[in-house]
Amino acid sequence: MISLQGEAAELSLVEVLRRAQELSGLYCATPGEGVALLEYLLALCFASRTFPSSDEEWAAWVAQEHRLDEVEKWLVRESADDWDLFHPERPLGQNSQLRQQFDEDATGPAQLILERVGDYVQLFDHHHLEHSEPLPVAAAFRALLTQHHYGLSGRARISGRTLGPKLTNLAAGRLQGRIRVVVQGRTLADTLRLNLYPPADGEAGDFNHSWTTGKYPRRTFRTKPPARPTSGPADLHSSLGRSVLLEPAQASRGEPVHVDRVLIGAGELLALDPERDLDDAVPGRMLNGHRKPLWPSPTRALWREAHALYTAATRETTGLFGRLRRIEFPYEGGGPPSVLWAVGLVADKTVAATWTEGHFPYAPSQGEALCEASRHGSEVAEYVARALERAAYAAWKVAYPNPKPSDHKAQRARFDARREFWPAAREPFLRLLDQTARGGDVPLALRDYAGELRAHAEEFLRNRLDTLEPNERGMLARARAEQRFQADMADGTAPAELREERQR
Repeated sequence: MISLQGEAAELSLVEVLRRAQELSGLYCATPGEGVALLEYLLALCFASRTFPSSDEEWAAWVAQEHRLDEVEKWLVRESADDWDLFHPERPLGQNSQLRQQFDEDATGPAQLILERVGDYVQLFDHHHLEHSEPLPVAAAFRALLTQHHYGLSGRARISGRTLGPKLTNLAAGRLQGRIRVVVQGRTLADTLRLNLYPPADGEAGDFNHSWTTGKYPRRTFRTKPPARPTSGPADLHSSLGRSVLLEPAQASRGEPVHVDRVLIGAGELLALDPERDLDDAVPGRMLNGHRKPLWPSPTRALWREAHALYTAATRETTGLFGRLRRIEFPYEGGGPPSVLWAVGLVADKTVAATWTEGHFPYAPSQGEALCEASRHGSEVAEYVARALERAAYAAWKVAYPNPKPSDHKAQRARFDARREFWPAAREPFLRLLDQTARGGDVPLALRDYAGELRAHAEEFLRNRLDTLEPNERGMLARARAEQRFQADMADGTAPAELREERQR
């Protein structure tokens, strides 16, 4: 069911857990799918009662590489019916009640792919949802998990006449709208240990095998019910954010079963407790009087928010970041002992736009240094970008002495090199973090980083100014823009690293 990094064949859940200590990680088509699979594996750990009972025990588990064999053994002992993706009454992760209207409303399996479907009525690539190209079962399972965690709000392509009118009202998945942070270790087993945690009340809760099983009643679709609290982390990480039903189709020549039709409706509504259900959340800005967890931005790359992660790792006393400060990884020359993997889904209202992610090296012993490097590194990049914007304005004022108001934006964009600068700044920033995590000299690394960003900016600005006419006005516009940029680099408000770089 799950494809692993470096493996040509699909591996079952049991095989994944059996080989967790030797596998470096999961191979997934998208960052969201990777998070969804890890969520499911964590749910299995909690359901099998394989989790630390305290922060101190968690630190010991990580340091001593506590084995996770019990998860695999528990799964092997489980009834095969409980893990049957196509069980007639309790299909894994699905709602068999949709069978009543499946023949009438089901569509092609493309509806299951979060990144391809627009508003669950028409695909981005203009293939209608009735398109029946079958989907391999493993891919369908991974897409199902991704929908549960990241499904967008809106209206499903389903009738509410049978089960109730609220069946078609989709709610946003519990990870949609915020950044999920996963600590990645050197192996999959390391990653699982790092992201397990002691439940707030000591109870793991119940695993969600299907809509028709479990100790608590599921919502109905006649009216919108109140959101239910989770029973524990096993419940949280396996929650059914969508009502889904998959139909199998046997492929030709004895090939594995495929999925050729899908039906999707509204799922569970959860009342998340910040103290219990947001273990990894990075504190973000205040919004309407409440501090909202860090959320994905359509205009700001995630690496530019790295300082928020490192600040949490050095300041928070509870949750994932509080625990990380309790352990000391033995440094090995192959790289940082762990990586903070941050993932978010950028959406335009009810339509998925793109995934945003970042991989940030982390070593507890370098926590303060990483916090300083990421904060100052971000400040340097922001300052250089503002200088490029000001230089573009200086060129525009000369090149277009009498512009129409409607033309201002396009004319200024002609000289604005920020579009090239921001993507180019990412790799130097990540190198800065990597050097810091390895114990490097932060002030020296920051000076080198500032010099590289400045060199990139000067090159991109020259390329933009090369579009000017080679006449008196064009030469004056170039001179004003370059003077403005150099003056900003020497200004007393510029980051010290940029001023020092200019003097060298």
